[in-house]
Amino acid sequence: MSFTSFQFLWVFPLFVLFYNLVTQKYRAILLLITSYLFYLNMQPVLFIMLLIVTALTYFSAHYITHQDDDDKRVLGLRIGVVCTLLPLLFFKYFNFLANTLVTGLQLIGLEIHPITTNFVLPIGISFYTFMAIGYLVDVFNEEVEFEPNYISVSLFLSFFPYILSGPIERAGNMFEQFKNLKRSTWNGLVSGLKLMLWGYFMKLCIADRLALYNDLIFTSIPNRSGSTLAIASLLYPIQVYADLGGYTLIVMGISKCLGIKIIPNFNRPFLATSISEFWRRWHISLIKWLTDYIFTPLSFTLRSWKLWGIITALMLTFFISGIWHGASFCFIFWGLMQGALLSFEAYTNPKRNKFEEKYHLRHKGAYNFICILFVYFVFAFTEIWDKEGVTWNETMLILHKIFHEWGTPYLILSKFLYASIAFIPLLFSELRNEYKPERFLFFDHKNIFIRWTSYLIILFMILTIGVLNSSQFIYFQF
Repeated sequence: MSFTSFQFLWVFPLFVLFYNLVTQKYRAILLLITSYLFYLNMQPVLFIMLLIVTALTYFSAHYITHQDDDDKRVLGLRIGVVCTLLPLLFFKYFNFLANTLVTGLQLIGLEIHPITTNFVLPIGISFYTFMAIGYLVDVFNEEVEFEPNYISVSLFLSFFPYILSGPIERAGNMFEQFKNLKRSTWNGLVSGLKLMLWGYFMKLCIADRLALYNDLIFTSIPNRSGSTLAIASLLYPIQVYADLGGYTLIVMGISKCLGIKIIPNFNRPFLATSISEFWRRWHISLIKWLTDYIFTPLSFTLRSWKLWGIITALMLTFFISGIWHGASFCFIFWGLMQGALLSFEAYTNPKRNKFEEKYHLRHKGAYNFICILFVYFVFAFTEIWDKEGVTWNETMLILHKIFHEWGTPYLILSKFLYASIAFIPLLFSELRNEYKPERFLFFDHKNIFIRWTSYLIILFMILTIGVLNSSQFIYFQF
């Protein structure tokens, strides 16, 4: 059941009503049963993998907590992390590793047939695996206490709003909330519905509108001109942002209706003036997870290398980020590019800071605007490698056509018109929240007429220009 389906839109209000009628004692059980049914509805066969990862996480954390010997605690952590990772490694990377091995052997003259599987990747496995590992590390570091309630651990890994595409939540944020599930409040319901409305707007009116064009282009790359591929590549980051950003707002809204607070995942990333700032604003839960559990330990271990230790840690961290996104050389190269860009920025930051201070540029609108455009174009260029289903050869063909076969652009004016109409409110909202957060309030305006007019306009746009076909979110494939 997708969040954009009509089935969900009529089932969810009934669930909220039932959730509030149930006593506090049984709300966690109700949420867990609902989450499991939700996942079973999406992927019944691979539900067993979620149960296995949950059991491994619980008993590994139990073992780590109840050992006094440090060596045994370290061993428990290592075994727990490896066992938790195994399902993800098998389902997501087995074919890639097998084909890579076969290709390598063929290069030295050994011909063998590849061993591949046809298993479907369990939805959300990349997300709940990272949450499980984060919980085990936090228990080991004594940053959170072992949770003896198996239902709470199960609910933490399977909570239906975020299990499919994140955010990658933390045990420290969720366990306390699951232990004290209260009835919905009026303010919580109103705030949650506002977030859901804006999330649906971003997903249906912008992401899915742009997908009608971009999917058409990227599924027929040999037949497209370089100018067409350049336009699609420049639009793709907006599509991803509206898709995953819209999903996150829907998740936050659903949770808020239930009295549960979920961490945000985006903070106006396309208004960043540097690559490092962009990555502090984009897919925040993933970047913070990578920072806390990969980059920080690595940079501490390599602290004697000084700046080169930071650069090495950055490269390895984003190498892992690329692998997390997908099992292909395109994703790995994409991750290495991000690491290289951040490393170059870290290396040149002292000179940039001196330059900006010398000419008093930091508060000049024109300079910041140029920086924003530069960051966007750089990110859009790297996103050419960050598309599921686009092979390395197709990526090289895209680049070749953009730089050598410009040609005539293929445009579908109706799709651009609808997407452009929807993009105006999004752009206005982003600029307002960034620069004038207390002004031009529509959803939160004190005047009830302005407030409800704003709701109805967005709802009208969803119903008239939104793509109402229950399409999946981009990050379901991760």
